[in-house]
Amino acid sequence: MVWTGTWVSDRLGIELAGDDELRGLLGLALRRNPKRAHLLVSGVLGKHVPQLPSVVHGHGVTLGRRVRALLGPEEAARAVVLGYAETATALGHAVADGLETAPYLHSTRRPVASVPSAGGFEESHSHATSHLLLPEDPAFFDRGGEASRGPLVLVDDEFSTGNTVLNTLRDLHARHPRDHYVIVALVDMRAPGDAGRLAAFAEETGARVDVVAHARGTVRLPEDVLARGLRLVEEQDGRAADPLVPCAPAAAPVRLELGWPAGLPDGGRHGFTPDHRARLREALPAMAARIVDGLGGPEQAGRVLVLGFEELMYAPLVLARALEEAGLDVRFSTTTRSPVLAVDDPGYAIRTRLAFPAHDDPADGPGERYAYNVAGGGFDTVLAVVDSAADTPALHAPGGLLAQLATAAPRVALAVVPAHTPVPRTPDRQEPPVLPAPLRGPDFSSYEPDDVGWLLQDLSAVRLEAPVEEREEAVQRGGAHYAESLPVEYQPTEEYQELYRDALAGSAARIARAVGTVTELVLAERSPRPVLVSLARAGTPVGVLMRRWARHRHGTELPHYAVSIVRGRGIDANALRWLAAHHDPADVVFVDGWTGKGAITRELADALAGFPGFDPEIAVLADPGSCVRTYGTREDFLIPSACLNSTVSGLISRTVLRDDLVGPHDYHGAKFYRELSGSDVSRDFVAAVEDRFDEVADAVDQQVKEAASADRAPTWEGWAAVERISEEQGIHDVNLVKPGVGETTRVLLRRVPWKILARRGAGADLAHIRLLAEQRGVPVEERDDLPYTCVGLIHPRYTRGATGADGKAVGSA
Repeated sequence: MVWTGTWVSDRLGIELAGDDELRGLLGLALRRNPKRAHLLVSGVLGKHVPQLPSVVHGHGVTLGRRVRALLGPEEAARAVVLGYAETATALGHAVADGLETAPYLHSTRRPVASVPSAGGFEESHSHATSHLLLPEDPAFFDRGGEASRGPLVLVDDEFSTGNTVLNTLRDLHARHPRDHYVIVALVDMRAPGDAGRLAAFAEETGARVDVVAHARGTVRLPEDVLARGLRLVEEQDGRAADPLVPCAPAAAPVRLELGWPAGLPDGGRHGFTPDHRARLREALPAMAARIVDGLGGPEQAGRVLVLGFEELMYAPLVLARALEEAGLDVRFSTTTRSPVLAVDDPGYAIRTRLAFPAHDDPADGPGERYAYNVAGGGFDTVLAVVDSAADTPALHAPGGLLAQLATAAPRVALAVVPAHTPVPRTPDRQEPPVLPAPLRGPDFSSYEPDDVGWLLQDLSAVRLEAPVEEREEAVQRGGAHYAESLPVEYQPTEEYQELYRDALAGSAARIARAVGTVTELVLAERSPRPVLVSLARAGTPVGVLMRRWARHRHGTELPHYAVSIVRGRGIDANALRWLAAHHDPADVVFVDGWTGKGAITRELADALAGFPGFDPEIAVLADPGSCVRTYGTREDFLIPSACLNSTVSGLISRTVLRDDLVGPHDYHGAKFYRELSGSDVSRDFVAAVEDRFDEVADAVDQQVKEAASADRAPTWEGWAAVERISEEQGIHDVNLVKPGVGETTRVLLRRVPWKILARRGAGADLAHIRLLAEQRGVPVEERDDLPYTCVGLIHPRYTRGATGADGKAVGSA
């Protein structure tokens, strides 16, 4: 075989001298970097050259075992491992795997405001020089106590001049001095003079410094190599560089759910402990099985490349290793920041290059990123694995990474690992239990698994239903809260179901227009990579539709979760904790179906006071109460999902909060009504609205343009109207006044209604209201002065004696 350094060596006179293994481990390429002409390209690192995951992981584990033998069991048990971003993050992980008992941290170029730096250093020859050390545990480097710190193991892919390692040693020794350091690299390429500088550091500090490497040698460089290298790069740039192998147009990327364990860090950016390692190993077979199933099995998957993302190397690597063990033909590599010349020659290490914009909003600003040796690699499937911070519109945009991968392989898939949000530890802080992953269909809800993750606990086995009259009496007497039980699910008559179908057919386009408008406003004004969090359950169909709009219009897959909020009790704090651990709170956008008088809007603002970083403003489909700035419309019209209960909301009940069922570290609860699947229209509702997206696209664009220049400040006129109606009707309790079509429907389905106020002349939007009112014997009063289409009034002095024997309402006493 031709050595992959031949092309560079022949033209620039660069030579490798040393162990026989060197040429098997390294090739050569030319950097697009004025600081250094050449790049040593490892064939076993899994960065620039796709390689068997077992080979990549095995080289690191072997080095770790050699370090363990060097240290002995007792010292190995006290060691900590530090790897270098971005190239050696997975290698450092694998070394820690070989040591078995050592916690691991790698440097990062992604700052986190809440985590103080435990150190930093410069990589002088790099294109991105600054490294940060951001352990979640401030005592990471003091394992065993300041008086008895164990060995520090530093891992890099190559040990060349030694400058980066010396910068690190000096910084950390000043902060956390210790007696023993071990430098680990795939190759030790130091010149004799560089080796002397490390010995000088050891003599100066009195610390022992060892070096462990697979192979040793040196790079012999001509004196004018930098200038000649730059000229050669310019010459090649003038030719047909970056060759691509044409592929047939690919389908949209397949999104695969990993089932990543809740609370498990995505890697060593903020620390990765032996317990984390054990949890990941336990979870890998199931995650690999989900990937294989999602790809249609080994034969349909074909030859697979698992492509990691910059610093996120280890999670994709071990996933690829698990796929390899499951029998797939799989290789592993990652994207990179390093700008390298591509030359399609068998004697050159970088044959092809895909370039694309950064998609993780990097702290050092936008820039170009690369995937090498992917095109032309003969891959049938490329599985891109990124963290949730990098799952942005830029990832999915034309010209983005996924689009570029589609030019290189017939099939592209995407898996997203939750980005770990560190919570700095203090001596008196006790860690709460790890929260479970969101529930998803078909195990919980009838929605597609990607449509929504429910941050709830499943209470399907618990009997919670009570007659409406019993619940109302208990609530109004103060003996119970409405969230402590569930109403018996309303089973609509055929006449009522026909009204629902007519309402959906007549309003689907109007709903689609509102969905498009609110989604575009969220993308433009709230976050370019929003995390939709719907307020279960009225907000959940809206969140599903917003997610579908973003995918349909922009090719963007937005994360969507559903959480519980309870009037008078607040939002589910554990759900917020899970969200903060897996996403940037600044990207979270809370979603609801509509506003009435704005009670939930105020409830959310109060509940989030103790959770910094979350924006309390809700995005809603309809805002007739003028309570929010982000909305699809302020019309009070019928949203057909309000006509039904669980059968249009994924077969999920309203949420439950009861002390004997929900502990301090539990999510709020809900039930999955599997037995109602024959009546379920949840997916049909979403499909009917989604079918109108193209039809309303121009109207959405115009509406968003108008909204951008309009005064959308909340006036809270709905709240004022409710207060006025409460006094006029002698109710004197705004909680018993439910304004708007959606809230009025809820009154008729779940509470004991007293009367309905309807705007005179309101037509089809009230057909189902009038039918429900007739069925329950509730009077409907026509009014000319309502700011809403209708208002539902709950019986103000309810006891079971205030209804007739048939359960229909009678006059107020």
